[in-house]
Amino acid sequence: MDYKYIEQLLERYWQCETTLEEEHILRTFFSQKEVPAALLPYQSLFVYEQEERQKEPLGDDFDQRILAQVSETAPVKARPLTLRRRLMPLFKAAAVVAIILTLGNAIQVAFNMEDNDPAVNVAEELNKTVDGPSVAKSDSIRIDSMQAMQPIPVLVK
Repeated sequence: MDYKYIEQLLERYWQCETTLEEEHILRTFFSQKEVPAALLPYQSLFVYEQEERQKEPLGDDFDQRILAQVSETAPVKARPLTLRRRLMPLFKAAAVVAIILTLGNAIQVAFNMEDNDPAVNVAEELNKTVDGPSVAKSDSIRIDSMQAMQPIPVLVK
């Protein structure tokens, strides 16, 4: 027997070009008891809907059981949203940035340090003079403020 028409309908079905009548023809064809072996893999696809219709639907008490499970008597209490809770993501982000900057600074210092003794480097940095504007050089008062002060006499009783 030649099943070219059914094969053509299947090709059109996979391309979503069939009409409702053609899909009904496919369902009727695959609901037969004897289906060719080449088309047997497609039978379960077209028979599924009819088999599901024949199954027993949900019981009358199904809706009541679901509603009983859904409608719980425990009230849901709303928690107030405090300022601390609102700003918590900001605090976390600031902490992450601080950690990244600290680690970056530590890594940079480790790479910039030479093999010299760190104590000598610190002493050299402390003894280094900085050229720049000095308050003492540009001061308009010519008298030393420490010399101008007279000792305060202490009265002993």
